[in-house]
Amino acid sequence: MTPTDDDPDACVAAGDSRLRRGGRLKFFYGPMDCGKSTLALQMDYNHARQGRHGLVLTTIDRAGPGRLSTRIGLGKDAVDVAGLDLVALVRDRWARGIRVDYLICDEASFYTVEQIEQLADLVDTSDVDVYAFGLATDFRTALFPAARRLFELADEVTKVQVEVLCWCGRPGLLNARVVDGVIARQGDQVVIGDTTGVPDTAPPRDVHYQVLCRRHHRVGDLGPAARTGGQLRLV
Repeated sequence: MTPTDDDPDACVAAGDSRLRRGGRLKFFYGPMDCGKSTLALQMDYNHARQGRHGLVLTTIDRAGPGRLSTRIGLGKDAVDVAGLDLVALVRDRWARGIRVDYLICDEASFYTVEQIEQLADLVDTSDVDVYAFGLATDFRTALFPAARRLFELADEVTKVQVEVLCWCGRPGLLNARVVDGVIARQGDQVVIGDTTGVPDTAPPRDVHYQVLCRRHHRVGDLGPAARTGGQLRLV
Protein backbone atom coordinates (compact mmCIF):
# COMPACT_ATOMS: atom_id res chain seq x y z
CA MET A 1 0.00 0.00 0.00
CA THR A 2 1.26 3.44 -0.92
CA PRO A 3 -0.09 6.59 0.78
CA THR A 4 -1.09 9.71 -1.12
CA ASP A 5 0.10 13.25 -0.43
CA ASP A 6 -3.41 14.35 0.54
CA ASP A 7 -4.14 11.38 2.79
CA PRO A 8 -1.15 9.46 4.17
CA ASP A 9 -3.47 6.67 5.32
CA ALA A 10 -5.14 6.13 1.95
CA CYS A 11 -4.60 2.91 0.04
CA VAL A 12 -4.12 3.75 -3.64
CA ALA A 13 -3.80 0.11 -4.69
CA ALA A 14 -7.40 -0.77 -3.95
CA GLY A 15 -10.41 0.42 -5.93
CA ASP A 16 -9.73 0.31 -9.66
CA SER A 17 -12.55 2.80 -10.32
CA ARG A 18 -12.62 2.13 -14.03
CA LEU A 19 -8.95 2.75 -14.79
CA ARG A 20 -8.50 5.19 -11.88
CA ARG A 21 -10.69 8.02 -13.09
CA GLY A 22 -12.03 8.62 -9.59
CA GLY A 23 -14.72 6.81 -7.64
CA ARG A 24 -18.43 7.61 -7.73
CA LEU A 25 -21.10 7.58 -5.02
CA LYS A 26 -24.53 6.74 -6.45
CA PHE A 27 -27.80 6.50 -4.55
CA PHE A 28 -30.79 4.58 -5.92
CA TYR A 29 -34.00 5.16 -3.95
CA GLY A 30 -37.69 4.33 -4.03
CA PRO A 31 -40.57 2.90 -1.97
CA MET A 32 -40.92 -0.73 -0.98
CA ASP A 33 -41.41 -3.28 -3.75
CA CYS A 34 -39.85 -1.10 -6.47
CA GLY A 35 -36.93 -3.51 -6.98
CA LYS A 36 -34.07 -1.80 -5.13
CA SER A 37 -32.54 -5.02 -3.78
CA THR A 38 -33.03 -6.78 -7.12
CA LEU A 39 -31.22 -3.91 -8.84
CA ALA A 40 -28.44 -4.13 -6.26
CA LEU A 41 -27.90 -7.81 -7.10
CA GLN A 42 -27.99 -7.05 -10.82
CA MET A 43 -25.44 -4.27 -10.36
CA ASP A 44 -23.14 -6.63 -8.47
CA TYR A 45 -23.49 -9.28 -11.18
CA ASN A 46 -22.77 -6.83 -14.01
CA HIS A 47 -19.61 -5.50 -12.39
CA ALA A 48 -18.32 -8.91 -11.29
CA ARG A 49 -18.67 -10.40 -14.76
CA GLN A 50 -16.35 -7.67 -16.04
CA GLY A 51 -13.65 -8.78 -13.65
CA ARG A 52 -14.24 -6.25 -10.90
CA HIS A 53 -14.16 -7.30 -7.25
CA GLY A 54 -16.91 -6.04 -4.98
CA LEU A 55 -18.28 -6.32 -1.48
CA VAL A 56 -22.02 -6.59 -0.77
CA LEU A 57 -23.26 -4.88 2.39
CA THR A 58 -26.66 -4.69 4.05
CA THR A 59 -28.43 -4.35 7.38
CA ILE A 60 -31.89 -5.08 8.83
CA ASP A 61 -32.67 -7.33 5.89
CA ARG A 62 -35.94 -9.28 5.96
CA ALA A 63 -33.94 -12.54 5.78
CA GLY A 64 -31.86 -11.71 8.85
CA PRO A 65 -28.18 -10.77 9.38
CA GLY A 66 -25.66 -11.57 6.67
CA ARG A 67 -28.10 -11.84 3.79
CA LEU A 68 -29.30 -9.56 1.00
CA SER A 69 -32.73 -10.83 -0.05
CA THR A 70 -35.46 -9.76 -2.45
CA ARG A 71 -39.21 -10.25 -2.49
CA ILE A 72 -38.96 -12.14 -5.80
CA GLY A 73 -36.78 -14.82 -4.20
CA LEU A 74 -33.25 -13.79 -5.22
CA GLY A 75 -30.57 -13.41 -2.58
CA LYS A 76 -26.89 -13.37 -1.74
CA ASP A 77 -24.70 -13.54 1.34
CA ALA A 78 -23.69 -10.08 2.52
CA VAL A 79 -21.82 -8.30 5.30
CA ASP A 80 -24.10 -6.83 7.96
CA VAL A 81 -22.83 -3.30 8.63
CA ALA A 82 -24.33 -2.96 12.12
CA GLY A 83 -21.65 -1.41 14.32
CA LEU A 84 -18.96 -1.52 11.62
CA ASP A 85 -16.47 1.12 10.50
CA LEU A 86 -16.77 0.72 6.73
CA VAL A 87 -13.39 2.27 5.95
CA ALA A 88 -11.73 -0.17 8.35
CA LEU A 89 -13.77 -3.04 6.87
CA VAL A 90 -12.49 -2.35 3.37
CA ARG A 91 -8.91 -1.60 4.39
CA ASP A 92 -8.76 -4.85 6.34
CA ARG A 93 -9.49 -6.69 3.11
CA TRP A 94 -6.83 -4.72 1.28
CA ALA A 95 -4.33 -5.60 3.99
CA ARG A 96 -5.15 -9.29 3.41
CA GLY A 97 -4.63 -8.90 -0.33
CA ILE A 98 -8.34 -8.92 -1.23
CA ARG A 99 -9.34 -6.47 -3.95
CA VAL A 100 -12.34 -4.21 -3.37
CA ASP A 101 -13.19 -2.14 -6.44
CA TYR A 102 -16.79 -1.33 -5.54
CA LEU A 103 -19.37 -1.62 -2.77
CA ILE A 104 -23.02 -2.64 -3.12
CA CYS A 105 -24.83 -1.08 -0.13
CA ASP A 106 -28.38 -2.34 0.25
CA GLU A 107 -30.79 -0.95 2.87
CA ALA A 108 -28.56 2.12 3.02
CA SER A 109 -31.28 4.24 4.64
CA PHE A 110 -30.73 2.17 7.79
CA TYR A 111 -26.99 2.89 7.95
CA THR A 112 -25.71 5.52 10.36
CA VAL A 113 -24.86 9.00 9.09
CA GLU A 114 -21.25 8.30 10.11
CA GLN A 115 -21.23 5.24 7.84
CA ILE A 116 -22.45 7.36 4.91
CA GLU A 117 -19.52 9.71 5.56
CA GLN A 118 -17.22 6.67 5.55
CA LEU A 119 -18.59 5.60 2.16
CA ALA A 120 -17.87 9.07 0.80
CA ASP A 121 -14.33 8.84 2.19
CA LEU A 122 -13.75 5.55 0.38
CA VAL A 123 -14.94 7.12 -2.87
CA ASP A 124 -12.85 10.27 -2.52
CA THR A 125 -9.60 8.90 -1.08
CA SER A 126 -9.40 5.37 -2.49
CA ASP A 127 -11.31 5.35 -5.81
CA VAL A 128 -13.85 2.78 -4.60
CA ASP A 129 -17.19 3.01 -6.39
CA VAL A 130 -20.20 2.94 -4.05
CA TYR A 131 -23.71 1.98 -5.16
CA ALA A 132 -26.24 2.60 -2.36
CA PHE A 133 -29.87 1.43 -2.43
CA GLY A 134 -32.59 2.33 0.02
CA LEU A 135 -35.76 4.08 1.06
CA ALA A 136 -35.89 7.85 1.15
CA THR A 137 -38.62 8.39 3.75
CA ASP A 138 -40.04 6.56 6.75
CA PHE A 139 -43.67 5.71 7.58
CA ARG A 140 -44.24 9.34 8.63
CA THR A 141 -42.87 10.61 5.27
CA ALA A 142 -39.78 12.05 7.01
CA LEU A 143 -36.37 11.48 5.46
CA PHE A 144 -34.18 8.85 7.07
CA PRO A 145 -30.99 10.59 8.36
CA ALA A 146 -28.75 8.35 6.24
CA ALA A 147 -30.89 8.93 3.15
CA ARG A 148 -30.76 12.68 3.73
CA ARG A 149 -26.96 12.54 3.85
CA LEU A 150 -26.87 10.47 0.67
CA PHE A 151 -29.01 13.06 -1.11
CA GLU A 152 -26.54 15.70 0.06
CA LEU A 153 -23.33 13.85 -0.83
CA ALA A 154 -24.05 11.53 -3.76
CA ASP A 155 -22.57 12.22 -7.18
CA GLU A 156 -25.73 10.83 -8.70
CA VAL A 157 -29.23 10.21 -7.28
CA THR A 158 -31.65 7.98 -9.21
CA LYS A 159 -35.25 7.08 -8.46
CA VAL A 160 -35.81 3.39 -9.19
CA GLN A 161 -38.33 3.31 -12.02
CA VAL A 162 -40.14 -0.02 -11.43
CA GLU A 163 -43.72 1.13 -10.87
CA VAL A 164 -45.36 0.35 -7.54
CA LEU A 165 -49.10 0.91 -7.23
CA CYS A 166 -51.31 2.01 -4.38
CA TRP A 167 -54.47 -0.04 -3.87
CA CYS A 168 -56.35 2.66 -5.81
CA GLY A 169 -54.17 2.27 -8.91
CA ARG A 170 -52.21 5.50 -8.51
CA PRO A 171 -48.39 5.38 -8.27
CA GLY A 172 -47.30 4.25 -4.81
CA LEU A 173 -44.92 6.82 -3.34
CA LEU A 174 -44.95 6.36 0.43
CA ASN A 175 -44.62 3.52 2.92
CA ALA A 176 -47.33 3.19 5.57
CA ARG A 177 -46.72 1.23 8.77
CA VAL A 178 -49.75 -0.89 9.59
CA VAL A 179 -50.12 -2.14 13.18
CA ASP A 180 -52.91 -4.61 13.89
CA GLY A 181 -54.71 -3.51 10.74
CA VAL A 182 -54.54 0.26 11.25
CA ILE A 183 -52.10 2.87 9.97
CA ALA A 184 -49.59 4.18 12.53
CA ARG A 185 -48.51 7.81 12.80
CA GLN A 186 -46.22 7.49 15.83
CA GLY A 187 -43.47 5.14 16.92
CA ASP A 188 -39.81 4.33 16.38
CA GLN A 189 -38.47 5.29 12.97
CA VAL A 190 -37.21 1.76 12.26
CA VAL A 191 -39.37 -1.26 13.05
CA ILE A 192 -38.91 -4.46 11.07
CA GLY A 193 -42.09 -5.29 9.19
CA ASP A 194 -43.88 -8.56 8.51
CA THR A 195 -43.36 -9.58 12.12
CA THR A 196 -45.16 -9.93 15.44
CA GLY A 197 -44.32 -9.16 19.03
CA VAL A 198 -42.77 -5.68 18.72
CA PRO A 199 -41.64 -4.81 21.34
CA ASP A 200 -41.06 -8.02 23.30
CA THR A 201 -42.70 -6.60 26.42
CA ALA A 202 -45.93 -5.70 24.62
CA PRO A 203 -48.77 -8.02 23.61
CA PRO A 204 -48.16 -9.67 20.22
CA ARG A 205 -48.92 -7.26 17.37
CA ASP A 206 -49.00 -7.69 13.63
CA VAL A 207 -46.70 -5.12 12.00
CA HIS A 208 -46.34 -4.75 8.26
CA TYR A 209 -45.90 -2.05 5.64
CA GLN A 210 -48.06 -1.03 2.70
CA VAL A 211 -47.17 1.27 -0.18
CA LEU A 212 -49.72 4.05 -0.72
CA CYS A 213 -50.14 7.05 -2.97
CA ARG A 214 -49.67 10.42 -1.29
CA ARG A 215 -53.41 11.07 -1.09
CA HIS A 216 -54.26 7.85 0.71
CA HIS A 217 -51.18 7.96 2.95
CA ARG A 218 -52.16 11.43 4.17
CA VAL A 219 -55.76 10.48 4.93
CA GLY A 220 -54.83 7.06 6.27
CA ASP A 221 -56.89 4.99 3.84
CA LEU A 222 -55.54 1.44 3.46
CA GLY A 223 -58.25 0.43 1.03
CA PRO A 224 -61.73 -1.13 1.17
CA ALA A 225 -60.53 -4.36 2.80
CA ALA A 226 -59.02 -2.46 5.72
CA ARG A 227 -62.02 -0.26 6.51
CA THR A 228 -64.12 -1.08 9.57
CA GLY A 229 -67.74 -0.02 9.38
CA GLY A 230 -66.86 2.59 6.80
CA GLN A 231 -64.62 4.43 9.27
CA LEU A 232 -60.89 4.98 8.88
CA ARG A 233 -58.78 4.11 11.92
CA LEU A 234 -55.39 5.62 12.73
CA VAL A 235 -53.02 5.08 15.64
